Amino acid sequence: MPRTLVLGATGFIGRALVLGLQGAGHAVRVAARNPERARGLLPAGVDVFDFADDAALDAAVRATDAVVNLAGESIAGQRWTSKRKAKLVDSRVASTARLVTSIAKRSERLPVFVSASAIGAYGDRGGDLLDDDSATGIGFAAELCRAWEAAAHEAAASRVVIARFGVVLGRGGGALEPLLRLSRWHLGGSLGGGAQWVSWIHLEDLVAGLLHAIDNTSVDGTFAFTAPHPVPQCELAQTIAASIDLSVELPAPAFAVKLVLGEAASMLLGGQRVIPRRLLAGGFEFAFPTLASALEDLVEDTADFYRARDLPESPYLRKRRPRYTLHAHTELDAPLGEVFEFFSSPSNLAAITPAELAFQITDAPEDVTSNSTIDYKIRVAGVPMRWRTRIEKWIPGVAFVDSQERGPYRAWWHEHRFVERDGKTIMEDVVHYAPPLGPLGAIANMLVIENMLRRIFGYRRSAIRLRFAARPHA
Repeated sequence: MPRTLVLGATGFIGRALVLGLQGAGHAVRVAARNPERARGLLPAGVDVFDFADDAALDAAVRATDAVVNLAGESIAGQRWTSKRKAKLVDSRVASTARLVTSIAKRSERLPVFVSASAIGAYGDRGGDLLDDDSATGIGFAAELCRAWEAAAHEAAASRVVIARFGVVLGRGGGALEPLLRLSRWHLGGSLGGGAQWVSWIHLEDLVAGLLHAIDNTSVDGTFAFTAPHPVPQCELAQTIAASIDLSVELPAPAFAVKLVLGEAASMLLGGQRVIPRRLLAGGFEFAFPTLASALEDLVEDTADFYRARDLPESPYLRKRRPRYTLHAHTELDAPLGEVFEFFSSPSNLAAITPAELAFQITDAPEDVTSNSTIDYKIRVAGVPMRWRTRIEKWIPGVAFVDSQERGPYRAWWHEHRFVERDGKTIMEDVVHYAPPLGPLGAIANMLVIENMLRRIFGYRRSAIRLRFAARPHA
């Protein structure tokens, strides 16, 4: 079993990568600045230790086959003040240098060191067609990437892979959710004219690409992690709006973006037209090569909602009458036994829950059975609350039911069904629920709750698919 150490595992990309690594059969260790928080966000079976512990870091690096460095504060969304720039540099360069120092203490060279960077390294290049070997550009983002990459190149590894990420599109983080929100508000028009190029990548292709880099000895040097078909920003805005059957109305002129973000506006008003030449030449196959295919997958409704009817026999449902039913369906390329085992561990629940909910188990049994209770904390619309669920039914390999004993809903009865077919697992979620607030619950469901549940179950579907649908890589 290959052993992989990950730094930056609690971020949007890191959580997805950990699931993908487990799905590909890797033993995963994580170095985290906040180990307790990391354990609450990552799946069972991941060994987490404190990145500040030099001895633990050295021991982990000695015992690993690959190191993946994803550490770094988000560069977007805030003004680049002097203090902010210093923090961005430190979170990338200093962390990378610390890893490199630890790698140098090994008795033999590390097989592979994969270190993240970004296509911001190219600077604003207009419509120039760029690839992995194109020269870096000017500006703070390019300077930051150069310093980050230079620190990584010092690693005593047989292969050093610099992974320059494009704009990552996925559920539960990254660029997609803010862009979808703006489109729904009819504010997702072109930025500063919209002619600047956007080089993007679907999160699942990014994870598959990183696995490809770890597993293939031919992958060495700088690689662009972007889909093969970049688009102008105006086309991105139009395609996102079309994917949710809306029209884009209000563009944002360049001066307005600069007024809000200052120098950081260059991240939105500049662009790079990047082709992943080396990944394509190495035989890597993108599951989502075009923007249309990526958005078709990412904005697909993963749950149906209807008024509750034909309820199953349950004392809980007789006592707490639900008003609505949610039905979701996921097909996984994995045997039923593996899938059910994953769901048998409460520790895995956080790994398939969006970070925005701040899901944290406070009390749970090691082995789930009928009548087991699980206590956890969540955050809904920024409001912390406690939830207790009881396992009402537990039939290994077939189904289980959890019902809310204490929490935000007036009724919540969730049945998980599993069926194996041709070596694959069909998983169904059926939730009968009633919102709080009595007569106002119908309004709350229409305006807030249903959309929130769509996001949660959409994220859940993507996370489970990453865990159980790891693709073979060339």
